[in-house]
Amino acid sequence: MKRSLEHIEYKEDTEALAKFAKALAHPTRIAILKHLDAQSCCFTGDLVEVFPLAQSTISQHLKELKNAGLIQGELKSPKIKYCINQDNWKLAKSLFQQFFD
Repeated sequence: MKRSLEHIEYKEDTEALAKFAKALAHPTRIAILKHLDAQSCCFTGDLVEVFPLAQSTISQHLKELKNAGLIQGELKSPKIKYCINQDNWKLAKSLFQQFFD
Protein backbone atom coordinates (compact mmCIF):
# COMPACT_ATOMS: atom_id res chain seq x y z
CA MET A 1 0.00 0.00 0.00
CA LYS A 2 1.38 3.36 -0.98
CA ARG A 3 1.41 5.91 1.81
CA SER A 4 1.53 9.60 1.33
CA LEU A 5 2.84 12.40 3.49
CA GLU A 6 0.35 14.82 1.96
CA HIS A 7 -1.90 16.69 4.33
CA ILE A 8 -5.53 15.61 4.16
CA GLU A 9 -8.04 18.43 4.07
CA TYR A 10 -11.22 17.75 6.05
CA LYS A 11 -14.44 19.71 6.08
CA GLU A 12 -14.74 22.18 8.95
CA ASP A 13 -17.70 20.24 10.38
CA THR A 14 -15.70 17.00 10.34
CA GLU A 15 -12.85 18.59 12.27
CA ALA A 16 -15.27 20.13 14.78
CA LEU A 17 -16.99 16.77 15.31
CA ALA A 18 -13.63 15.07 15.91
CA LYS A 19 -12.64 17.78 18.41
CA PHE A 20 -15.90 17.35 20.35
CA ALA A 21 -15.64 13.54 20.22
CA LYS A 22 -12.10 13.64 21.61
CA ALA A 23 -13.24 15.85 24.50
CA LEU A 24 -16.07 13.41 25.26
CA ALA A 25 -13.76 10.38 25.18
CA HIS A 26 -13.49 10.16 28.97
CA PRO A 27 -16.39 9.24 31.28
CA THR A 28 -15.42 11.91 33.83
CA ARG A 29 -15.75 14.63 31.19
CA ILE A 30 -19.19 13.38 30.26
CA ALA A 31 -20.17 13.41 33.93
CA ILE A 32 -18.81 16.95 34.34
CA LEU A 33 -20.86 18.13 31.34
CA LYS A 34 -24.00 16.49 32.73
CA HIS A 35 -23.37 18.17 36.08
CA LEU A 36 -22.81 21.58 34.46
CA ASP A 37 -25.93 21.15 32.35
CA ALA A 38 -27.99 20.47 35.49
CA GLN A 39 -26.34 23.22 37.59
CA SER A 40 -25.99 25.92 34.93
CA CYS A 41 -22.53 26.94 36.25
CA CYS A 42 -20.16 26.00 39.04
CA PHE A 43 -16.64 26.49 40.38
CA THR A 44 -13.80 23.96 40.27
CA GLY A 45 -14.07 23.45 44.03
CA ASP A 46 -17.73 22.49 43.65
CA LEU A 47 -16.76 19.74 41.20
CA VAL A 48 -14.10 18.42 43.58
CA GLU A 49 -16.87 17.92 46.15
CA VAL A 50 -19.07 16.08 43.62
CA PHE A 51 -16.44 13.83 42.03
CA PRO A 52 -13.97 11.75 44.09
CA LEU A 53 -10.96 13.07 42.18
CA ALA A 54 -8.06 15.37 42.97
CA GLN A 55 -8.51 19.02 42.06
CA SER A 56 -5.63 18.74 39.58
CA THR A 57 -7.43 15.90 37.80
CA ILE A 58 -10.69 17.85 37.65
CA SER A 59 -8.76 20.88 36.36
CA GLN A 60 -7.20 18.79 33.59
CA HIS A 61 -10.61 17.51 32.48
CA LEU A 62 -11.98 21.07 32.55
CA LYS A 63 -9.03 22.19 30.42
CA GLU A 64 -9.81 19.54 27.80
CA LEU A 65 -13.49 20.51 27.71
CA LYS A 66 -12.60 24.18 27.48
CA ASN A 67 -10.04 23.60 24.70
CA ALA A 68 -12.75 21.79 22.73
CA GLY A 69 -15.05 24.76 23.26
CA LEU A 70 -17.72 22.77 25.11
CA ILE A 71 -17.37 24.85 28.28
CA GLN A 72 -16.26 28.36 29.09
CA GLY A 73 -14.59 29.73 32.17
CA GLU A 74 -15.07 33.12 33.76
CA LEU A 75 -12.49 34.36 36.24
CA LYS A 76 -14.07 35.26 39.57
CA SER A 77 -10.80 35.77 41.42
CA PRO A 78 -9.46 33.61 42.96
CA LYS A 79 -11.82 31.05 41.41
CA ILE A 80 -12.99 30.21 37.90
CA LYS A 81 -16.69 29.73 37.22
CA TYR A 82 -17.39 27.16 34.50
CA CYS A 83 -20.51 26.95 32.33
CA ILE A 84 -21.47 25.07 29.20
CA ASN A 85 -20.75 27.07 26.05
CA GLN A 86 -24.32 27.02 24.73
CA ASP A 87 -23.42 27.85 21.11
CA ASN A 88 -20.86 25.06 20.80
CA TRP A 89 -23.08 22.69 22.80
CA LYS A 90 -25.83 23.15 20.20
CA LEU A 91 -23.30 22.72 17.39
CA ALA A 92 -21.95 19.50 18.95
CA LYS A 93 -25.46 18.08 19.33
CA SER A 94 -26.24 18.92 15.71
CA LEU A 95 -23.00 17.44 14.37
CA PHE A 96 -23.42 14.21 16.33
CA GLN A 97 -27.05 13.96 15.19
CA GLN A 98 -25.99 14.36 11.55
CA PHE A 99 -23.22 11.81 12.02
CA PHE A 100 -25.54 9.16 13.48
CA ASP A 101 -28.39 9.73 11.02
